[in-house]
Amino acid sequence: MTDRELDAAGVTDPALREAYRHCRALNARHGRTYFLATRLLPVERRPAVHALYGFARWADDIVDSLGTGAGADARAEALTRLQEELEDGLRRGGGGEPVVRALADTARRYAIDHVHFRDFMTAMRSDLTVTAYPTYADLCAYMHGSAAVIGLQMLPVLGTVAPREEAEPYAAALGVAFQLSNFLRDVGEDLDRGRVYLPADLLAGHGVDRELLVHSRATGRSDRRITAALREFEALTRKVYRVAMPGVALLDPVSRPCIRTAAVLYGGILDAVARDGWAVLHRRSVVPRRRRAVVAADGLVRVVAARLRARAGAGHRPPARARDLPAAVLSPAAAVRSAEEVA
Repeated sequence: MTDRELDAAGVTDPALREAYRHCRALNARHGRTYFLATRLLPVERRPAVHALYGFARWADDIVDSLGTGAGADARAEALTRLQEELEDGLRRGGGGEPVVRALADTARRYAIDHVHFRDFMTAMRSDLTVTAYPTYADLCAYMHGSAAVIGLQMLPVLGTVAPREEAEPYAAALGVAFQLSNFLRDVGEDLDRGRVYLPADLLAGHGVDRELLVHSRATGRSDRRITAALREFEALTRKVYRVAMPGVALLDPVSRPCIRTAAVLYGGILDAVARDGWAVLHRRSVVPRRRRAVVAADGLVRVVAARLRARAGAGHRPPARARDLPAAVLSPAAAVRSAEEVA
């Protein structure tokens, strides 16, 4: 379906099309939840989302995958090269890296403020040296660049029915909620990289510090103090979701199913962590495939309804097709396939 997306988006240059394909492959491989939700967007908007995700994924991989010690210099140099290419690409278009080429084109098409990309790179660079956050306020300062700006980048692509500045705080909050969910899920993996994203004061309130986390990770033993801290972090994350979700109503109606689906799936990470007994130091919790299928089915129903309303508003009602039928009649697997096929 890649060519169909690119054709609908009006991307005709062969090199640019290949850059977008590269970003889409990164999204499909690494961002399973994000990729599934993206499939619920109008087909012409999907390449832009792939470009935004692909660039973010590329930068994040530089931070996480080149090792430690002497590798820190290599990571810093790689980020510097990426930022230089980003600045040149945003200024002149193009770029040697496919992710930069696609991102620069998306930024131009949707008039995305370049400051959001610079703030993101600042956050990525901080991950090279900052390994803990004393307070939630400190963590929020980091998440402005690592998560909130992702929501702000997305807004022009999604479209709004209200002035964009009215929708921006909600978009930023939802980006933060998604990242907080990932932080909770990835406590053990992040600890292996030498990072603790849970605020130190929150941990200390339950008698937890880095040493206790490392000990629990190494021994595989749970600790009620750690569980209590994780529960508080989960409650904090759910509050951010509650703040963010009213913003969905401010989006273009055809974009709402995508974002609602992403929010339900990312929020489902919190449910999965609780279901697994808060064992995130020892294993990664995942949203079950059947749950993902049910959420995708609901998203598909919402997509069909939104598009039928849009067509009715345009003065015509096309005949129903098989893929317009309520997803409740589909099996979970078929619901996922239909979500991928919806036009």
